[in-house]
Amino acid sequence: MANEISADICVIGGGSGGLLVAAGASQMGAEVVLFEPGKMGGDCLNYGCVPSKSMIAAARAAQAIRSADKFGIGAAEPVVDFQKVHDHVHGVIGAIAPHDSVERFEGLGVRVIQAKGKFVGPTSIQAGDTVVNAKRVVISTGSHSCAPPIPGLGTVPYLTNETVFDRTEAPEHLLVIGGGPIASELSQAHRRLGCEVTILETAKTLSKDDPELAEVVCTRMLKEGVTIRQEIKILSIEKDGDGVTVNFRDGGKEESVTGSDLLVAAGRVPNLEGLDLEAAGIDYDKSGIKVDRRLRTTNKKVFAIGDAAGSFQFTHVAGYHAGIVIRNILFRMPAKVDYSALSWVTYTDPELAHVGMTEVQAREKYGDVRVLRHPFAENDRALAERQADGLAKIITTKKGVIVGASIVGPHAGELIQSWILPIQKKMKIGAIAGLIIPYPTLGEVNKRAAGSYYTPKIFSERMRAIVRFLLKFA
Repeated sequence: MANEISADICVIGGGSGGLLVAAGASQMGAEVVLFEPGKMGGDCLNYGCVPSKSMIAAARAAQAIRSADKFGIGAAEPVVDFQKVHDHVHGVIGAIAPHDSVERFEGLGVRVIQAKGKFVGPTSIQAGDTVVNAKRVVISTGSHSCAPPIPGLGTVPYLTNETVFDRTEAPEHLLVIGGGPIASELSQAHRRLGCEVTILETAKTLSKDDPELAEVVCTRMLKEGVTIRQEIKILSIEKDGDGVTVNFRDGGKEESVTGSDLLVAAGRVPNLEGLDLEAAGIDYDKSGIKVDRRLRTTNKKVFAIGDAAGSFQFTHVAGYHAGIVIRNILFRMPAKVDYSALSWVTYTDPELAHVGMTEVQAREKYGDVRVLRHPFAENDRALAERQADGLAKIITTKKGVIVGASIVGPHAGELIQSWILPIQKKMKIGAIAGLIIPYPTLGEVNKRAAGSYYTPKIFSERMRAIVRFLLKFA
């Protein structure tokens, strides 16, 4: 006989979004049941954001030793102990894990079922002999790395973001299929940790970002020794002794490259298998579950958030979705998603960050726009720290309303935050241009870029004539 449980909310998936819904709803008085068959914290904690940024930090330390001579300090090739790098990465995961643990959530009043749930009715979820009948259901199952349809890929061992951080020995030559943020971050990190690295990308590297700014990142990676083969067609993959060979076509020429290890980072697909969504009347396709702006599925009592909803695949988006869902379920507020001020960061060095519209998107919508730039090469703090590569690029309407910003440079992920509120509130560029910014800071890049909006008017011949006229009465 089935063990039936009644709940106000049933959350399927214990990743970042699902945990926020579960914790928030439970602490506000709702009866919550959470299904999670794997590790609590999901991809972000165990296989994504946390381990990758931990490895990037180790790689940055190695690069600091390697490039210390630019400060007049003796540089050296760092001695990298990959086992200890592994221990550092997993030590960080371990330090954060208690916050996402079963014990903590049970302490918050959430009933955690460590099994995979599936729909057996519109709002009924089953795992084994347990059936949860909920008033509302939230699907937060995340996504996983996909295997592109390349002949031979299934015949060779390869790494993904779920396995690459388990290595205790450095790859001699890492071949990376993909050129997006994950591929770029891990390629640069492994290169800085002493590995030979080759990126194989069928499109442009970092193709979803502003091409002018993406080029800055690519140039740095090339200088550091990463080999980038982009806009190629991958023909096949085959085992080559203890290594792997990738055969590809570049233009009209067929070539091949052999490496010791292969990392596949060529996109992600939602984790929907086994949910039996049809039993709940929920529409979906290969990109994810279909939702409206309130994140409701075609079954209005079921919500989908994060990667499962086929939206922007970022942890902070899943967190944003969690807030939208809580307002809809608990307070009956018709809260809707608004991505007009959505930001993201690629944690290469230099970092690449963006919020709002790109230049192309802004021109499509507004036609005549203003593109404002200021390089880090003209920022005194960046010069002092020998981190002068990059620029801030701000997009406004003809009337000066801020609609987008992209930054490539040191701490771009922090600097981009100055533009989120102005874009969200549809503020004009003068709000940033008029700020008093501490000197010397990297933040002056934002103010200088904003101020350049007024440069053509301030230093025009008309303004010179006005000033000369007024000076006659001084």
